[in-house]
Amino acid sequence: MSAKNDSIQKTILVAVLLCLVCSIIVAGSAVSLKPIQVKNKLEDKKKNILAAAGLLVPGVAIDEQFKQVTTRIVNLETGEYATDTELGKLAESGYPVAGFDQKKLAKDPNFSEKLAGSEDPASIKRLEEYAAVYLVEKEGQIDRIILPVHGYGLWSTLYGFVALEGDAETIAGLGFYSHAETPGLGGEVDNPSWKAMWQGKKVHNDAGDVAIDVIKGKVDPASPKAINQVDGLSGATLTSKGVANLMQFWLGKQGFQAYLAGFKQGV
Repeated sequence: MSAKNDSIQKTILVAVLLCLVCSIIVAGSAVSLKPIQVKNKLEDKKKNILAAAGLLVPGVAIDEQFKQVTTRIVNLETGEYATDTELGKLAESGYPVAGFDQKKLAKDPNFSEKLAGSEDPASIKRLEEYAAVYLVEKEGQIDRIILPVHGYGLWSTLYGFVALEGDAETIAGLGFYSHAETPGLGGEVDNPSWKAMWQGKKVHNDAGDVAIDVIKGKVDPASPKAINQVDGLSGATLTSKGVANLMQFWLGKQGFQAYLAGFKQGV
């Protein structure tokens, strides 16, 4: 009897049945937990937007805090807010305003284009046609403009948000929520002291060119360029350069330049 029970056929059958049962359990768990994962992902995104803008209040529900933020979709080429027709097309394609997935949009050939090397200093490979901007109003005026940014550092693509004050010129904050830079070196992009250096810096120089930069070493406060410069990260030259590149790209003509120019003009 024991020899029959230990046959190769029965062993294989038991293994197959066990794999099948485990697969069903794993698949069922993934399906049942997906709504929770989506909710948590969206909440984390809202948290990072608030943090970049310096508006995150510990202990207060994220959804409650995010009520002060209005999400708008911008056509990057024109710099104008997407029309109802454009928003409808995006929604039909799986990109509604609520939970707008810009990272996914950049991979969609229907809504993005491949960038040539000379056009791609931030090494993002593809540029999406639309981007989300997040606006915070205070006393009837726009107080914060929060823009999504991303670009390659040393080891990874850094994803984050830069917040501008209502003048669309002064940086109010910067934060990265996803990267794989070296801890203690490039990973210092998460250091609160370094992020604080961005506050009050200006995007453009007197000639109107995008001049925000991360320099090697420390900024000379006596330099006329100091208002556009941030200290480089010690021992992380390529990560520092990557942050400078992504900021200049997304605040430049291929990114939000047209939108910010229109915003300043009240368009």
